Amino acid sequence: MIDRLLGRASLKARIDELEGERDSAVARMEAEEERRAEAARKRQEAEERVNRLEDRIEELEDRIDRAEAEGDADLSYRGTETLRRDRLDAVLRRLESVDAGAEGALSAFVAADGDVPDEAAAAFGDRSALVRRAAPTLVYRDDAGLVSCALRPPLAPDPFAEWADGFRVREEWFRPTGRFAFALARADTFALGVYEGTERVAFESVETDVMNEHDKGGFSQARFERQRDEQIAAHVDDCAAALDAVEGVDRTVLVGERSVLSELDEYADHTAGSDATGDPEEALADAFADFWTATLRLV
Repeated sequence: MIDRLLGRASLKARIDELEGERDSAVARMEAEEERRAEAARKRQEAEERVNRLEDRIEELEDRIDRAEAEGDADLSYRGTETLRRDRLDAVLRRLESVDAGAEGALSAFVAADGDVPDEAAAAFGDRSALVRRAAPTLVYRDDAGLVSCALRPPLAPDPFAEWADGFRVREEWFRPTGRFAFALARADTFALGVYEGTERVAFESVETDVMNEHDKGGFSQARFERQRDEQIAAHVDDCAAALDAVEGVDRTVLVGERSVLSELDEYADHTAGSDATGDPEEALADAFADFWTATLRLV
């Protein structure tokens, strides 16, 4: 009986020991959850501060732009139009038809940094500020000033400036030509088409079930964000694999969410933002139509 009592006492002691270890483990787990919750809270606060600072920077940059433009306050475009399909073709034909005589027509491309070539600055004079404002853009002006415009193409050429007897207008800057790949990439959707001119000859898509945003805090929020980031990363890897497998094309154009494009731009010759959404095939068609437009500004 004494042995049984001693054995029971030993078991009770062991139980107490295990319960102590359990309580200690629970305490450590709760402390870890609190630490992660605090880290998630600090991350949210940091992101909010970054957003506020970015808004402030943008506001100050706008103020600087307005201050710099005060001297050009009276300058404005004579007209602005978005050109697509038949209207774009008609405008390009008019530019191509101009015969200005020897070195009577200026063609130039102004890059996104707004650095206007000397030839264009001299030709446009005081209205060069409008050219700079329209960048990146092609500019056309004849020596009589009858033609004076900025035209932003879908595909930008390398910067150049030249006087000739006619304007330099290249079909491949404005229209889908040759065999090329065109893809739309979003955080949860990817659509890729291979085109010959305007005709799509191949199509594939990738859709990933990415968790939606929610506003819960603490450990749950941190875990949610980690899982969502992992899902998006896996989706981007699938997009990269699809783009890397493209063969037999002259170029690859990639449009979509800027955050996703930054992860995939090494696979593309040209990138552009796009807000096309919905069914992958329909979204790709919408993005394709939106991309092949040009903005005309009369300078």
